Amino acid sequence: MPELDPSVQSLARSMFKDFYAKHPVTIDNLTKREFGFGTFEKKIAKRHMAFNNMESLNRYIAANIPAFVSSSPAFYENPSGRPMEAKGWLGSELVFDLDATDLHLECQKKHGTSWVCKNCLHEVKMEAFKLIEEFLIPDFGFSNKDIKINFSGNRGYHIIISSESVLGLDESARSAISDYVTGHGLKPESFFPTIADKTARLQGPKPNDPGWGGKMARAIVTALNAGVPSLEALGISKPMARKMYLNKGSIVMGITTGNWDKVSIPKKDEFWRNVSESMTIKQSDSIDSNVTKNPQHLLGMADTIHGGTGLIAKSVESVSSFERFDPMRDCIAFEKGETLVVANTKETLTMRGTDYGPYENKRIVLPNYVAMYMLLKGVAKLP
Repeated sequence: MPELDPSVQSLARSMFKDFYAKHPVTIDNLTKREFGFGTFEKKIAKRHMAFNNMESLNRYIAANIPAFVSSSPAFYENPSGRPMEAKGWLGSELVFDLDATDLHLECQKKHGTSWVCKNCLHEVKMEAFKLIEEFLIPDFGFSNKDIKINFSGNRGYHIIISSESVLGLDESARSAISDYVTGHGLKPESFFPTIADKTARLQGPKPNDPGWGGKMARAIVTALNAGVPSLEALGISKPMARKMYLNKGSIVMGITTGNWDKVSIPKKDEFWRNVSESMTIKQSDSIDSNVTKNPQHLLGMADTIHGGTGLIAKSVESVSSFERFDPMRDCIAFEKGETLVVANTKETLTMRGTDYGPYENKRIVLPNYVAMYMLLKGVAKLP
């Protein structure tokens, strides 16, 4: 986080105070959760705190105006106990933390990882859909009502499962779920039984098979239908991708019957191993496995302000409404008013459908939500 001028911190606290006065926070299972609070320098500067009711939590926020408010996905007998063993763990929600930084996007080579552009937000949203639609619902059997989606307030989303079936899972079970979702330890031999036999027909998974095998089959069929670039995205060389695309009819027919030998591929074991590893990396980098495995982590609390952007870390109404969700439109905290700033940014910020910037040390009056975002990101200052 950038080092903020005291005048910026003072303005931010004033705006945060006004927001919380009109929007008291709420959370389920409050008395069983641990809470943490942060400053503009440190996201969690104080933790091991507990509250008896919502009124006391809101009074604390109103009195202290923290830059960050965090809560535990874990439930405890004594949430304020120290050390962690003294809390008396009762169970924990299952959490997946998706962040655009982990996607290693091309746009980030231009603007860095501290800035968040439209492409960053789009790509991390697609990863969230992938997690929900390709793993949580079909493979684990969760329903839409089991899944909560919270915008982190900055670069990504927290996908939270609160179902009774996950609350008692220990760290080993959570680790196994994380490994499955990330493809950790995935071996092509598990769904290509003849891959090591250069003389045998390459038998492989069918698109309707369960688990990772079916995912690979569906991914290849989808890429074949989409064209050469999609095949290259799976780690296939351009010459081989072209060859496969020209023969896509027979290849797709072969895959649907489990015959993956319809194209003559030299070193097929190495080839398909590279393809599977490419898919695994693509799907794994977006998941912060430590958060999934370790329920002791604190997460930014839904519907509080993120101290690095001034946006609301908002809960999405439902999975079905997620497609229409736009953080730069739906997570605005400071609806009214304007602020004069000196902006200096090479990037364009789009909020509520309007572009702001690039600016080169420009004195400009901006809507409060735009000004605060730029001030907290360190690309603007007060005159």
